[in-house]
Amino acid sequence: MKLDKTYEEKVYAGVLGKLIGVYLGRPFEQWSHERIMEELGEINYYVNEQLNVPLVVTDDDITGTFTFLRALRENNYDPNISPKQIGQSWLNNLIENKTVLWWGGRGHSAEDTAYQNLKAGIEAPMSGSIETNGKVVAEQIGAQIFIDGWALVTPGDPEKAADLARRAGSVSHDGEAIYGAQMVAAMESLAFVETDINKIIDESKKYIPNSSLIYKLIGELQNMRAGNNDWMQAREFQAETYGYDKYLGGCHMIPNHAIIILSLLFGDDDLQKTLMIVNTAGHDTDCNSGNVGCIMGIKNGLEGLRNGPDYLTPIQDRMYCPTANGGETQTDALTEAYKVINTAKKMNKEETVEPKNGSRFHFEMPGSVQGWRSSFKNNKNISTIVQNTEYESSIGKRALEIKFDRVAPGVCSEAVVDTFFPQELYELTGSARERFFQSYNFISCPLLYSGQNIESEIIFKSNSQKPITVTCFINVFGEEDNYERINSDSVVLFPDKSQKLKWKIPSTEGNPITQVGFSIEADEANSGSLILNYLTFTGEPNCKFSKPNHIGKHKRGVKFSNAKMWKASWVDALDKWDSGERTFRVCKDSGRGMLITGTDLWKNYKVTSDIAIQRVKTGGLAVRVQGLNRYYGLVINASNKLQLIKVINEPKVLKEIDFDLEYYKDYKLSLKVEDNKLSGYLDNKVVLEFTDNSDVLENGAMGLIVEDGTMVTDEVIVE
Repeated sequence: MKLDKTYEEKVYAGVLGKLIGVYLGRPFEQWSHERIMEELGEINYYVNEQLNVPLVVTDDDITGTFTFLRALRENNYDPNISPKQIGQSWLNNLIENKTVLWWGGRGHSAEDTAYQNLKAGIEAPMSGSIETNGKVVAEQIGAQIFIDGWALVTPGDPEKAADLARRAGSVSHDGEAIYGAQMVAAMESLAFVETDINKIIDESKKYIPNSSLIYKLIGELQNMRAGNNDWMQAREFQAETYGYDKYLGGCHMIPNHAIIILSLLFGDDDLQKTLMIVNTAGHDTDCNSGNVGCIMGIKNGLEGLRNGPDYLTPIQDRMYCPTANGGETQTDALTEAYKVINTAKKMNKEETVEPKNGSRFHFEMPGSVQGWRSSFKNNKNISTIVQNTEYESSIGKRALEIKFDRVAPGVCSEAVVDTFFPQELYELTGSARERFFQSYNFISCPLLYSGQNIESEIIFKSNSQKPITVTCFINVFGEEDNYERINSDSVVLFPDKSQKLKWKIPSTEGNPITQVGFSIEADEANSGSLILNYLTFTGEPNCKFSKPNHIGKHKRGVKFSNAKMWKASWVDALDKWDSGERTFRVCKDSGRGMLITGTDLWKNYKVTSDIAIQRVKTGGLAVRVQGLNRYYGLVINASNKLQLIKVINEPKVLKEIDFDLEYYKDYKLSLKVEDNKLSGYLDNKVVLEFTDNSDVLENGAMGLIVEDGTMVTDEVIVE
């Protein structure tokens, strides 16, 4: 299939389908069919409110799917990427016991078992093999639930999709689990070019062994479907023949794959009915529903997602991918779709697409709002509607419309987007909060920092000739984690006039930026639409990271502020982080740990900090961090060396000098990166320089590194 506009739209539809499926099935994951029917009935729409849980959540099915595909990015988009390389990407992106996986324990969770093997030096595919882990562990469901991304980059090429599924799945699984993953990947790849679901299933069977149990169960379900419309009868057959009680382990591949095939065969090519069947059947509902939603999204496209109830408006494109790359946590379906699209293009050595010059928010797909929504807090205008609209410009064909009715003195319209910790998650209380955070941690860095710029273009559309006043603003988590607003200068807009805005973000005093928005006001009643053509973040940060002033100075025995969000804006891949007397007292008891903040927008900058080593193997600063095993560093080590290092899977010393280390003494270290040149400073003097000409890490966040011990500092300055 050509990687054209049709392909791009189908990728977006596939990503949305995955989200819809996961969000539908997540609230009652692992419920039996009988319990679902008794307590909820047939699942025809979202039930999160009935069960008092948020709709948009962190989930391994979403995070794993889009995280593991980063292995291609980290390996020069090699279409022949090896299982070993994909396993290395696991170690780079995952934070043990915190992100992506179900950390159910070695010998119980297949993914946790594989991770422990990788950490111990057992490379993929042995890390997931039956030989290493045993048949029961190796044949659990995980290989299937994470596999969609590999199909999305191989449209119309089921053989390649199945091959990549085998390679990726073998990191953590083996046997029937691999065949299930290959089957799903082949179906999704074929869904780009074939509309008949029966042909898709039949053709995809060619890519798994005909001696496998997966092959056998598919054939049996196909025979049941011939001339039979009763999906409940087929479900009873599935339960009796391939039910959970027939297979050991917590979540086996066979029962769940059978439910996927059953729903596709009996769903009559209707999204709502197909998702109803896969969810009402029970078991690992979010996983099965996510795979089915992705298949249906690809096959039927955006129009297919809109036939039936409105699944899209409630989710607003929103998704979260918490990993060691915290700047990629707060994301959306369109952003992830274009990452997939450009991965496929780079694999095929084609030019990438960067809508509206690479803007963070560009809205260039029908229906996309990229997480933007109306804000009704503090008596704002409840008539405000946020939606995608056609808008022809020199750089695109769509935009975001903020439609408002009768703004007037004291009644403004506002639209916002989250750039850090979502407001709805922060405000969860009681059992809802407990249920959300007990499963998968929300680990994130802000998308925007002091010193960077917000750039956008806005246009006012109205039948009147009266102007409006528009103000861009940010919300930060301030004292006691309450929102504090910082406004840009306001602009007056007349109808049909466009205005390009550029706002350099002032100091937030160490408080993380959690929302960006627009406020629309008028001196007299006015109605119309504010068109947001694009909004993006540019420039390098200029900020100081330390304990915010409202926290107060630490005094032993004295209780101080409960504010936590300033710490939550860091990716914590440590054993301990104490922010008492010293802001950053960071510890990793064994191995290398990191504390990271920033995004992939950061390129040329300098990090400075007064660091004291209490007792470590290695400690110092990192720049252009792209995960736990991809960065440049300036480190002091216990062998009395000051080193410039580069880490791509393993540390490599680029340059070093002798250094007479004295424990508990503060040393001013600075690490500057400019294009491919690294400069290490000690007490404001350049002492190490290196020009990197091979596999250059071109961008990324900053961090503190600590290995086998404890290191302290009071502040970190980025400029």
